[in-house]
Amino acid sequence: MTELAIETRGLTKQFDRHLAVSDLDLQVRVGEVYGLIGPNGAGKTTLLRMLATAEEATTGEIYIHGERLKRDHTNSSLKQRLGYLPDDFPLYNDLTVWDYLDYFARLYYLREPKRSRRLYDVLELVQLTNKRKSQISTLSRGMKQRLSLARTIIHEPLVLLLDEPVSGLDPIARMQFRDIIKSLHEAGMTIIISSHVLSDLEDFCTSIGIMELGYLVESASLQELYQRLSHQYILIGVWGKLEGLIEQLKNYPQVEGWEIIPQTQKVRVQFSGSQRDCAKLLRKLMTENIAITEFAPTQESLESIFLKLEHKQAS
Repeated sequence: MTELAIETRGLTKQFDRHLAVSDLDLQVRVGEVYGLIGPNGAGKTTLLRMLATAEEATTGEIYIHGERLKRDHTNSSLKQRLGYLPDDFPLYNDLTVWDYLDYFARLYYLREPKRSRRLYDVLELVQLTNKRKSQISTLSRGMKQRLSLARTIIHEPLVLLLDEPVSGLDPIARMQFRDIIKSLHEAGMTIIISSHVLSDLEDFCTSIGIMELGYLVESASLQELYQRLSHQYILIGVWGKLEGLIEQLKNYPQVEGWEIIPQTQKVRVQFSGSQRDCAKLLRKLMTENIAITEFAPTQESLESIFLKLEHKQAS
């Protein structure tokens, strides 16, 4: 069984009369990128703050690589395995990029020459090497967010906790940040990232957790979620009339339904088979002399799955 990087048991956080996180059991394997999604107020930020020891749990336990994580001073070495980027961490605008990172590197007791090497490494990773002498006040929002990430990983943590890191960024800045996360994942880092931009999570997450009113209502690998909750569709285009295609679809067992796209020679087919079954369907249509101009299997997006689960919870 793959080692767990993060495990919580009965994790609960109560603020006066408000239950922010309730009896939460979470398991994240080593090397995963775990996407945490849910509406505002679902408890995502509170969960991340407890994992980062920035918030004390009311009840429950947290384990990092099998070792109990406590908020007191008894396991400082364990806390150094964590990197936490909250959604509102302040930057010191009067410092240069280099001095800012150097300050945090010193806080983690990085000594020369390792400290300078590490600064150059993280600046290259976040694509800010040419900005190392610039004042932070002159950076764009996307650059500032990448700098915040560099500060978060300066001490080479094993577990990275990111709270809405792409919130408010433009599409290019989101893409740059996403590429950095992919690089960290490829290097073996375990990452939990919360986000409202579900299309970004879909691109690089290995597992997804869905929170609702403090509860973890769903936690599974992205592949399992797709298999269990996502419908597969095939967009099929033909040259000529659609009648021949429709007749063939009626007799194919994995075809669960279809709709003709108006003013086109295309049909959107709901399909329950595997990729191999898709290939067999295409071969069947071609042997029946159906003039195929387009054959494009697609799946429902993560956003569609999330909305489906939201509707199920509401009903």
